[in-house]
Amino acid sequence: MRLPERLQLPPEIVEIAATLEGAGHETWCVGGAVRDGLLGSAREDVDLATAATPDQVQALFRRTVPVGLKFGTVGVLDRHRKLHEVTTFRRDVATDGRHAEVAFGVSLEDDLARRDFTINAIAYHPIRHDWRDPFGGGADLERRVVRAVGVPQDRFREDYLRILRAIRFACRLGFTIDALTWAAALEAASGLVRLSAERVRDEWFRSLETARSLPALFQMWREVGAADRWLDGLAADYPLATLDPAPRDPVLITATVTAAPAHVLSRLKASGAEIDRALRMTRAPAAPASGDPAAVRRWLSAAGPAADDLLKRQVLVTGREAPWAAAVAGIRERGEAVARADLAVTGDDLLAAGVPAGPGLGQTLGALLDWVLDHPADNRRDVLLARAREAR
Repeated sequence: MRLPERLQLPPEIVEIAATLEGAGHETWCVGGAVRDGLLGSAREDVDLATAATPDQVQALFRRTVPVGLKFGTVGVLDRHRKLHEVTTFRRDVATDGRHAEVAFGVSLEDDLARRDFTINAIAYHPIRHDWRDPFGGGADLERRVVRAVGVPQDRFREDYLRILRAIRFACRLGFTIDALTWAAALEAASGLVRLSAERVRDEWFRSLETARSLPALFQMWREVGAADRWLDGLAADYPLATLDPAPRDPVLITATVTAAPAHVLSRLKASGAEIDRALRMTRAPAAPASGDPAAVRRWLSAAGPAADDLLKRQVLVTGREAPWAAAVAGIRERGEAVARADLAVTGDDLLAAGVPAGPGLGQTLGALLDWVLDHPADNRRDVLLARAREAR
């Protein structure tokens, strides 16, 4: 790829770089924003790599955030209070496949050499408009290839998450993975079990959100063994008709393509709310007995909070709205009761009407809901109180 004379950058990035350069600290734009810019997709979150130490960066700017001082990263807030990451040139001095110890005081070339893939190891000088591409990342962008920097086995041993990152970049960009890089990934795949669940979860979610082809993503996770290690029961037949929902919902997709989604999300240390969503989808009836409004009301009552997710899953799997979606919309528009909270009477109303406290109170509310699911027009205080009295 012929590198352009200039890369379009937010003016705030140029201002931060100019401040660092003015103080005598070499500074370059690096990472994903450079890669995406060369592919014609401008980004606002541009990372800077600099010869300045974290202390020097903090001294030069009035508003900073200690994003990751241990790894040399300082967040600099621009005049719009937008945060930009500035990281000191560094090299790895020790790694265990999950974490790295880094040393500062190295050159840009040393910094680029520690990066994962050639397409992420291109640097652009925002003031002089120079380029540094020591590993042929520009050519790999043109060839549409994800290739490890240097010796692939070394890159994966340094951080096994790079195996999943290679898959994510390939699926997001529509690239292939270089044969030697993929062979090294397969060889190193046993190290995936050493990763933290949180890092794997974040990579899985980001991959689901960005992959051009979800079947290709799933297949690569299966081939490298990541599915067996982290996604128990990932479906082999990929039951998805709509591969590009907008926006992508990682929890919904996970619940659709894995056999035990709550278990998978728990293993990935997803949030309690995300695990609960999966549990509700698993336990709720997938569809009403028919499209009849009474059957749909009963389905809404049984599905509870999972109803909307189940409707979305129907679109994801079949590529079209559920046959009962219009009935759901009508029920909601008319405000018909599908839960005890929707009833025109409360427990206090029933107590005042003489229904004794205790289990019988809940049973009466349940019976009233059962009635109005079939007779929605009877959800009126006077009618329900009369029925409660008759049932005593």
